[in-house]
Amino acid sequence: MHTPSLPEDLDSPARLWARAVTFALVEEARGDGRPEHALDEHGLWCHSTGACGWWRLTLVEGGRAVFVGQDPDGSHTHMDGEQIDFLAGGPDWLPWEQLRDDAEGNLFGFVYWWENSAWHRIPYPEQLPEDGLEGAAPWVGSEEEFRTLTAALAQADALTREQRRDLHAAVTRFRERAEERTVGEADVAALLAAALPDGVPPKRLEAATDLAVRAGLTGTSAPERAVG
Repeated sequence: MHTPSLPEDLDSPARLWARAVTFALVEEARGDGRPEHALDEHGLWCHSTGACGWWRLTLVEGGRAVFVGQDPDGSHTHMDGEQIDFLAGGPDWLPWEQLRDDAEGNLFGFVYWWENSAWHRIPYPEQLPEDGLEGAAPWVGSEEEFRTLTAALAQADALTREQRRDLHAAVTRFRERAEERTVGEADVAALLAAALPDGVPPKRLEAATDLAVRAGLTGTSAPERAVG
C-alpha cells in the first residue's frame, strides 16, 4: 500500500463488501459481546479498529460505492491548522447527509468513492504524510490481511495449525461465493464451522444467515442504498 494511500490500493467494491460481511458474520456467530461490525441503512460499519479507529463501506445504486474512515494514529486531518475537506469535489450521488455529519465530527481521515470502474479521492496536500487507510483497513487491498483479521475475529489462537489452515481455506472460499452473491445457508454454515469448530448455536447460525441475506450475498436482496 502506498503512503499516503492511493485509490489503486483498494480492491473492487464487490470484493470489499464480501470481505466486510465475512467479518460481520464471524462476529455475529461468536456472539460474545457488543459487535464491532454492524450492517444498517448507511452500509457496513466497523465501529472500532483499535484506539477508536473506524471505517464504513456503503454500496450505492448504479454500481457505485463509498469507503470512509479514520485511523487515530495514522490519519492526518488538518494541514496548517485547517481541517482538510475530504469531500471537496465529490460527485452529486454521494450520501451527502451522512457524510456531512461525519465531517462535522472531524471523523474523516480518508474518503474514497467508486465510479466508472475506479476508486477516486480528493488530491491530497503535498505535505500530507498519511491518510490512515492502511492502519484502519489494511484488508482493502490484501487477501492475506483479510484472512488474518477474520482469524483474529474467530479467536484462532485456540485453533490447531491444521484448523487454522482449514479456516484460511474456508474464508477464501466463502469470500469468492460472497463476491459472486451466490451464498447459501450451507456456505454460511461451512464458514462458521471452520471459524468456530466448537460449534455455533442454532440461533447464532440463523442470525448469521439472515445477515448474509440482508447484505445481499445470496442474490435475493440488494445491499445498495438509494441516494440522490
